[in-house]
This record gives sequence, C-alpha cells and structure tokens, in this order.
Amino acid sequence: MACDSAQTLVQGDVVVREGAIVAVGPSAATAADADGEVIDISGLAVMPGLVQSHVHLCQTLMRGMAEELPLLAWLQKRVWPLEAAHDEASLRASAELGVAELLLGGTTCILDMGTTHDHDVVFEVCERLGIRATGGKAMMDAGDQVPQRLRESTADSLGQSDRLRTCWHGAAGGRLRYAYAPRFVLSCTEALVRGVAERAGEHGLLMHTHASEHAEERAAVRAAYGRDDYQVLASWGFSGPRAVLVHMVQLGADQLQEVARQGSRIVHCPSSNMKLGSGIAPVPEMLRAGLVVGIGADGAPCNNNLDAWSEMRHASLIAKLRSGPASLPAADVLRFCTSSGAAVLGLEEQIGSIEAGKRADLVVVSLDGVHQQPTLDIVETLVHATRCSDVRYVMVDGRVVVKQGELVGVDLARLRATAGEQARTLQKRAGLA
Repeated sequence: MACDSAQTLVQGDVVVREGAIVAVGPSAATAADADGEVIDISGLAVMPGLVQSHVHLCQTLMRGMAEELPLLAWLQKRVWPLEAAHDEASLRASAELGVAELLLGGTTCILDMGTTHDHDVVFEVCERLGIRATGGKAMMDAGDQVPQRLRESTADSLGQSDRLRTCWHGAAGGRLRYAYAPRFVLSCTEALVRGVAERAGEHGLLMHTHASEHAEERAAVRAAYGRDDYQVLASWGFSGPRAVLVHMVQLGADQLQEVARQGSRIVHCPSSNMKLGSGIAPVPEMLRAGLVVGIGADGAPCNNNLDAWSEMRHASLIAKLRSGPASLPAADVLRFCTSSGAAVLGLEEQIGSIEAGKRADLVVVSLDGVHQQPTLDIVETLVHATRCSDVRYVMVDGRVVVKQGELVGVDLARLRATAGEQARTLQKRAGLA
C-alpha cells in the first residue's frame, strides 16, 4: 500500500522511470517497463520520502559534546568553538555520518545550515551519498564571544555565499540547491541580512535562520533592538515565502498572525527545544494562523539524533501536553515531514506526495514490528510507533540508496571509525577534550 499524503492510502503499485513517478495505483503495473527492476514490497507501506527542514550536518560529530546548557551558553562555550575547530577532514566525516543516519532513517530531503567555512565539503558529501539537500554556509558578521574563525566581514560572508550559490545551486541534476543562511539576529548585522534578502529575491532562493528560540535569546534581542527578532528580520527584508524561520518557540497568537501575514515558513524542532530548555512551540496555534510548518531534528549536539520518526512522535506528544490530546492530529504531524515540509522548501511541486510526475523520493517501511501491532490505523502507527529500524528501502530521485535496511555503496564500518577518530581530534583542537 502506498501513502501518498497524510490522509490518502492508495492500494497498488508505484512505477518509477528516469527518477520520476510515472504511475500509482492498482493498474500502475501496466505502465512498467517489461525489463525494469521490480521490488516486492507486499505488506509494507510506501510513503513519500521524509523531509527535515532544519539540520546541521556540520555538527554531527559533536554528538554528546554540548550537554546540559541553555542556548547561548551552548553556542558560546561548546558549539561555536567546535565549529571553529573544523577542518575539511572533520567536516567531511561529520557530514558523512549525518547523511548516513538521515538516509537510513528514511529522510530523503533536508534543509541544512553549515558552519561559516569549508561548506563545499558538505555539498560534496550530499552529492556523493545521494540525499536531496538545500543548504548554505552559516553567515556571522557580529556577535558576542564568536571565535575568530567564525567571525566574518559582511563582504566576505556575502561573497563566499555567492560563490557557493554559483557552484552548487542546481547541481546533481537539481537535487542540490543553495539557501542563504544568516545564523540569527544576534550574530548578523543589518547590512548582512539586507544583502541576503536582496540576493534571495534576485535569484529565487530560500533564506534560512533561527528565530525566537529561547527566552534568554529573546530578551537579548529586545534589549538590543526594542522588539522581537522576527520583527527585526522582517524590517530588514527577511520575510515572505522564501524566508524559513526555525523554532519560533517564544511567540503568542497575535505574533503568529503577524508572521502568517508576512507569509514566512516555520520549522518546528521539538527534541532540540526540549533538550535546550527552550520551551514548547505553539504549533496548533501556528496551524490555525495558516502558517506552513515543517519539522527538523536540528543538530546532533542538541538532540542527540537525526531521527524524523522521533521528531514526529515528540511533536505530537508535547502538543497534547501543552494544548490537549486532540490539539495536533497525527495526519497533521505526518504532513510536517511530507507535503508541508516540501512546501517549506518550495519543493511541493516536486516531492512530498506520491503522484505521477513528481520526483521519486520514496520510503518503504515495515509495519510488522511487535511495537507496531496491531496496525489498525497506518497514519497513527507511522507517527507514534514507527522507528528508524523499520525502514527497509529508501529511494531519492529514483536511485535506491537504502536496500533491505542497509546503505548502498557505503562502508559503514569505515565511516564509523573515521567519525570516531575525527570527533576526538576535533574536540582536542577546540580545547574541550
């Protein structure tokens, strides 16, 4: 059976040709090539590839290195020194580890924010391992306690981003795209953000930033600017359908209505928000305001995994805790990782549902685990009971990248060993061993 959205189940087959879905349903097999490959998935669920609208591949090696700290201290004392200590080898190992984890768990598409340097390495890994990725280098030309290697001039930050855009936007047959990524208001000048907004408008690209994440951060922004960061960003041109605002934990209903009128997109990161003590995002209110919402694991040091299934479960449960058991139906949560997640990235015409003409980003999930029985409602089972270990096949752009639960063409033993070596070296370079 194929789940083509959070609401519709289609009995039958899915036929893929040249990277695209060409037929779906009971009679779809008639469209298949006689000599084409057939994957028997009887009794399994075929669903759209999962979309995570906010991750940090550059941080995967930092798993477990930034514990028990609130946001600003977490950045200043741990994450920024570690990001500054990255070289190409450690960044490559971090991206490889992250992409492997994402693909094995059924995530086929990401919006990634890097560190300020060496971001070509991240794109190279995404191209080679086969994930669909939109992303860009972090941009930082201001901020307290920012390490020297992360602190950029405005001109250099914009110039390096422009170079990456020229090199990578549209690469791998369109599977890779560039997004401008100023880190957050406290680390960016007005000139930088205005430069980003101009470029995003000129080239039709996404803008991606953190906003209204933590009470301490919100207080610092208000002390500096006299208003909330989403208002500051909007006054600098950072708003509208190309603007992706991550977290948005600290806002009330009226403020969410204001963001909705601007047309900006929102990404919910429930595990990260819990771990850093940021709070519970008002997601039901976001949906009532008409906002387009996606979901993301954020980075490994504030999660500590990149598991979309955990994010869906956590999103559902904390919304029920905050707003009542009927406040966020499982179908809405599944959309965060499929059709709505695709819309956050401006890819709703290409991915996010199983329809003829869309790209073949697909996940095949087992439903026979003891932890999934009895499977009476597939959407509820997917959101509340399914795990990464239940993923059997993953396809991106028509290419099978996970087969029978194993990553195709990747030596995981080597990858794990390299990640361990590079993580220890990174921690030592950062002075945090």
